[in-house]
Formats: sequence, C-alpha cells, structure tokens
Amino acid sequence: MAAAGGGYADILRAPHALRLLAGTLVGRLPNGTAHIAIALFTRAEGGSYSLAGALAAVYGLATAAGQPLLGRAVDLHGQPRVQLPAALVSALGMVWLAAAGIGSLPVAFAAVVVAGFFTPPLEGGLRALWPSVLGGGDRVHRAYALDAVAQEVMFTVGPLLVTVLVWLWSPAAALLLINAAGVLGALSVVVSAPSRAWRSEPREAHWLGALRSPGLLALLGAFFFVGLAMGSITVAALAYADLHGGDTVYGALMAALGLGALVGGLGYGARSWSGEPEARLRVLVALLALGYLPLVLAPGVAAMTALSALAGLFLAPAIACAFVVVDRHALRGTVTEAFSWLVTTFGVGAAAGAAAAGPAIELAGVAWSFAVAGAGGAAALLVLVATRRVLAAPAAADRPETAKPVRVSENDRNGTVEPGFSGGRQA
Repeated sequence: MAAAGGGYADILRAPHALRLLAGTLVGRLPNGTAHIAIALFTRAEGGSYSLAGALAAVYGLATAAGQPLLGRAVDLHGQPRVQLPAALVSALGMVWLAAAGIGSLPVAFAAVVVAGFFTPPLEGGLRALWPSVLGGGDRVHRAYALDAVAQEVMFTVGPLLVTVLVWLWSPAAALLLINAAGVLGALSVVVSAPSRAWRSEPREAHWLGALRSPGLLALLGAFFFVGLAMGSITVAALAYADLHGGDTVYGALMAALGLGALVGGLGYGARSWSGEPEARLRVLVALLALGYLPLVLAPGVAAMTALSALAGLFLAPAIACAFVVVDRHALRGTVTEAFSWLVTTFGVGAAAGAAAAGPAIELAGVAWSFAVAGAGGAAALLVLVATRRVLAAPAAADRPETAKPVRVSENDRNGTVEPGFSGGRQA
C-alpha cells in the first residue's frame, strides 16, 4: 500500500506536472460550472425550471458533439493549434449569452451551442500528456487518480465560486469572469513545453477513429448513464434549493456532492490496486448507484447536504478507474479522442438527465425527481455487467504504445524540450 500524499507529491514534483494540472483545472472551470451558471442566469432572467434545464442540456449536447471532433483534431494537429482557439470561441459564446439574455430564445440557444461546441478538450489533452511527463506505468495511473481528485476540488470550489460571484455582482458577471479564467488556464497549458512538443502516435485512417474499440464503446455506454444521474441532480437540486433557501442552499448541495467525491478520490488514491480495473469499475459503479438512492428522501437542508456528500463519495474513484480502462482500450493514435469521447458521453448523459429532471419536478415533485439519478446509476451498472466479456483486457496488439518521455534540458527546467522528442512519437 502506498501513501496517497507521498505518491501525489512525487507526481507533482515532476517537471511541468503541477502547471499542467493547475492550468487544465482552471481552463476547465467554465465547463465544470456552466450547468450551474446557466441555471442561475436563466432563473435570474425570469426563465422557468424547464428552460434552465433545456439550456443546460443543449450546452451539454453541444459540448458532447464538439469534444471528440476537437480531440481528433488535437491528435492530428497538436494541442496549441486547437486548444487555445477553441477556448477563445467558447468564451465568446458565453459573452454572447450574458449580453443577449433569454429575451430571444433562438439567440440564447445559439449562444450556448457555440460555448459548448468549442469547449477545448483540455481534460483528454492532459491525460494524453501524462505518459510523456511521467514516463508511463504506475505513476500515470496514480496521476489519473490525482486528476480525478483535483477535478473534485474544482467541482467543490466551482459552485461556491459561482454563487459568490452572483452574490457580489450578478449571474451575468459570473458567466464572464469564469470564462475569462478558462481562457487563461488554456493559455497556460498550450504554451508549456510538453503541450507544444506532444504528438500522437501514428494512427490508422478510419472515419470511426477511437470508436473502433469495442471495449471503449462498452465503457461509453455505461458512463452515459453516470452522466444522466449527475445531470438530473443538477436540476433537481435547484428545485429543492428554491424550496429551502435559494441559491446558497443550491451552492452548498453542489459543493457537498463535489466534497464527497474529493474524499472518495483521496481514499481511492491512498493505495495501489491489484487486479483488473474493469472488475473494480463494476464494484465502484454499484456503490455509486447505491449512494444516489437516499436522495429521494429529500429531507431538511442539513441532512440533504450530508446525503449529497454520500452521493458523490464513489464518483471520483469510478472516474479514475474509468481513465485506466480507457487507456487500456484506446487504439493507437486515438488517445485524446478516446478520452474526449468519455467526456462527450458523460455530457450527453448529463444533458439527458437535466432535460428529464425538469418535467419530473413539474409532474411528480422535487423528491421524485431525484429518482432519475438512482435509475441512471443502476443502468450504468447493468451495462458494465452485460458487457463484461467485451471489457476483458484488450489484446496486446490493440494496446496503445507507451509514450516516450519529454526530455527536458537541465539548463531550462521550466520549459525547454530537446528537439525530436514528444509525448507520443518523434516530432
């Protein structure tokens, strides 16, 4: 067993690692908080729960459509040429929404489509960079766990940051400031030496790209339903908060969900795991599904906050384990695209969950709207059980090759990469 703190410290001491992790988290802040910011902005403009859910759902669908396409572009053309331009266009989409409001629904929906579609695939990009920065092996798997834990810090702090910005200024100001930070985060990543040097492994030209992997398809099917559960909680919690204290309660519930995942992720990363990650993922998703069920009780605020933390407890471990499974099943030359497909599928599921929760609130009430999350968790487990043979360890010929480490000059530990070396192949 390894200490999580020591293992994580070892990763963060590696050249470029802390900068890449921090830049990616800040760059992903708009995407990680968009569903909350859009919901609060819509309600402040006088929109209904259904409209808030619909705008969040369209944003999620647009993100889902854009991520694999942008991820494939990164694999083909490198990170700087794709990530920063995409971040700028996405931020302009949110500026458009903040300026136009919801007075014209076609304009509002168009703005969230632009913002979502051009969300840069920083998440998949970071996971593609880890082998080049850390040299592969167990350090990369531990970095995946650290990545999941760091995301939960963002999901814990992000909702609180949005609510603070709304309280200090307005929902429109929150949209603008969060997206400005996102552009700066993306800029920090793409000007780093590993990002500039990274190249994908050569890949077979095929229109399906990463989707030619049966194991990846099975995993994506499961994580659609994990996303559905999370998306439904976002809207159901908003309705619950309106009955129990407003925006502050909503921020507390979302932060508790992220805090639970943070604690779970720290626990998961505190040891080295043996055995096949596919089997471990089934156990983690089963525990995740069980954690969603008590939310239908919808008790008082204190108890509901505790139940939200419980609901998030196994989220980060499940995501970290899924990263390892993606890494095992991604075909050569498709790593960024494969990770982006996971983000996409999760986003489509979240959009479906957000869209379903709004009508569920109006038809069956707030408490029963949380049942959508429990159903999503159960469906994810069923998919993993039904596809257990497909998710068996892939053949060696299908495994991605271990990336070559970035070679950093001793005279410039802050960024000089010796020519001819990249994260996937020689440049």
